[in-house]
Amino acid sequence: MSRLLKDNGGFALILTILIISVIVTLSLELNSSTRTDLQSAANFRESVRLGCIVRSGFNIAAAILIEDNENNEEVDSLREDWADSDDISSRSASMFEQGRFELSITDLSGKIQINSLVDEDGDIDENHKKFLETFLGLKEFGLDPEKRESIVDAVTDWMDEDDEVTGFRGAENPYYQALPRPYSCRNGRLNSIEELLLIRGITKEIFYGTEKKKGISEYLTVYGNDGKININTADPVVLTALAGYISESEDMAKDWIAYREKESSDLSEFNKYPGLLQFDDYDLLCTTSSYFEIESKGFIDTMSKELRCIVKRDDDGVEILSWKSILPLI
Repeated sequence: MSRLLKDNGGFALILTILIISVIVTLSLELNSSTRTDLQSAANFRESVRLGCIVRSGFNIAAAILIEDNENNEEVDSLREDWADSDDISSRSASMFEQGRFELSITDLSGKIQINSLVDEDGDIDENHKKFLETFLGLKEFGLDPEKRESIVDAVTDWMDEDDEVTGFRGAENPYYQALPRPYSCRNGRLNSIEELLLIRGITKEIFYGTEKKKGISEYLTVYGNDGKININTADPVVLTALAGYISESEDMAKDWIAYREKESSDLSEFNKYPGLLQFDDYDLLCTTSSYFEIESKGFIDTMSKELRCIVKRDDDGVEILSWKSILPLI
């Protein structure tokens, strides 16, 4: 009898230990789950705050662009408030109890409008085609004459409305349908600049660039269809292409950059730039802008969120053409 009681006592001890182990395990799991839920709730709260911060950045950028248009419709240049992103960003921390934003506004009218290669009737604009060839011929891209000619022909075929192959290296629908993963030639204007990667001959290295060579995508845009480039805001690479197209002398671009950096220079008319007194191609150059890219990045501690928008500005205000939100990084 005594031995039986001892056996039962041992069993009870083991059972008690097992029960305690289960309770401890459940408690630890509950504690871990609670911490996870609390962290998730905190992350969600910060994500909402970040969303408010980046949208605030966008609203401020839009307001600056509208005010600029109301104050001076005759000229857009890098001297104006919208172009001073560092100054705008540095003041953002004082606007929020916690967090800040970094803001940048890029004038897309200072880029080359790839869609201007085709006019409203679907026909190729030979002047803009020649300018595109000049652009691709810049030493920054390292493309030989045969390669850049083949790219222009392929882009032409992608955008024109007919099914006739341009030159010896163009590509129409039969070429794209014969690929391992076939797709159709658009036969129309591009919807996004990334669409160029679908066109024959345009590789990622050409599009994005490499450590030694620049990529073409940085200087192109699908927004705008008049083909005009704002000489006041164009990148030096674009100015070099313009100089080569207009005068066959790329050195003129250096004079333009020096001119627009002088506070005393009149930027209201492109004819006042060095070497452009007699230039009258109003289909290529301008000094005002309508399309802008707004990039707003919000930060709270180690978390961040980014918003990229394309807007069209006119006398009625700002119209949003593209809105891309990038999820927070923890």
